Amino acid sequence: MTSTSARDGRDLAVEGGRPALDGLPPFPSWPQHSEADAQALLGVLESGKWGSTHGDIVSTFESEFAAAHGAKYGVALTNGTLAIAAALRAAGVGVGDEVIVPPYTFIATASAALFVGAVPTFADVEPDTHLIDPASVERAITDRTKAIIAVHLAGSVANLDALNHIAETRGLTLIEDAAQATGAAWRGRPVGAIGHLGTFSFQTSKNITAGEGGIVLTDDERLASGVYSLVNVGRVRGGGWYEHASVGYNLRLTEFQGALLRGQLTRLPEQQKLRDENAKLLTQLLADVEGVQVDREPAEMTAHGRHLFMFRVPELGKAGLRDAAAKALNAEGVVGASGGYVPLHRNEALLAESTALAERLGQPYPQADCPVSDLVCTDTIWFPQTIMLGSTEQIHAVADAITKVVGSGDALKSSN
Repeated sequence: MTSTSARDGRDLAVEGGRPALDGLPPFPSWPQHSEADAQALLGVLESGKWGSTHGDIVSTFESEFAAAHGAKYGVALTNGTLAIAAALRAAGVGVGDEVIVPPYTFIATASAALFVGAVPTFADVEPDTHLIDPASVERAITDRTKAIIAVHLAGSVANLDALNHIAETRGLTLIEDAAQATGAAWRGRPVGAIGHLGTFSFQTSKNITAGEGGIVLTDDERLASGVYSLVNVGRVRGGGWYEHASVGYNLRLTEFQGALLRGQLTRLPEQQKLRDENAKLLTQLLADVEGVQVDREPAEMTAHGRHLFMFRVPELGKAGLRDAAAKALNAEGVVGASGGYVPLHRNEALLAESTALAERLGQPYPQADCPVSDLVCTDTIWFPQTIMLGSTEQIHAVADAITKVVGSGDALKSSN
């Protein structure tokens, strides 16, 4: 079977054609580091103050990151998953409470609720943003609902105006899962403390990374103190070493991680500017490409975190060719192109755990109705932030690769 691209001399790379990015240098590697980072790590090593209870590097980073995001308080900890769990516990969410989450997100958003004994329930997403739909959130609220987790997916910002209104009128806690949204902003204000609490991840792929790590931001002193105690085995700031005012975890970062994160934070503005310019250029180049729907950016979002570039290919999705298209894009040189998430409201492990918990508590488990999430899980493609750190020439070649692949449905069938 001969594709259109084959007939015009543009065979897909998976069929032996020349890759769209052939002859161009590889995209930047990630993570990135500098000589200053090496010296900072050596400084920690030689100081003998490797833990954050003895040094001041992590506490300095907490203040710097919070300031960069317009928040009064920041508490760093081991990873983004437990950042959500700590935020939930600090907000008083516990056994039998329900926490509303989107199904189009990483599993940690939902599993963190289970870690504190709460039941994750699902609200659908918007088809043109992949972000949680406030109208669906309203429908998902029950008398057991205690919190809403708004995921700022890919670095785009969920509708914080609508979600804050819902939280205020219904007496709920709003947590921003900003794991992918470092540097993003809503109406000129950085994300993280626009809701009651915000959580971030510093896992290897993230735009700021120490290999692992996370932070919780808030403007509420009580909530900040609660997170601090959970991170520090129930201690309070200024208290004694064996003074445990509450039962907490032990989730502290090391000073080595703090040193890396401080260096990463200094490079973020320049890197984010480049990612933003390249993402906007790619969006323009794809504007008239038939079969490609790039995510809409909310008008109120004044800065995008640019962790992923996301778009939908509805016709390829209907034909069951989305994964073949992602594979073909990788062959063209768009390294890391992926079909993305599978719907969490259909994840058997989550459903089994959530249902069992609800049954033990003698309460019903709400059945999710999330048709949009089901749909976008069949036709979404994304690629990582490293692509957006490339050159203008590379971005033009990425647009060419996407155009080439999306227009080659017949060839994708034969290579599938």
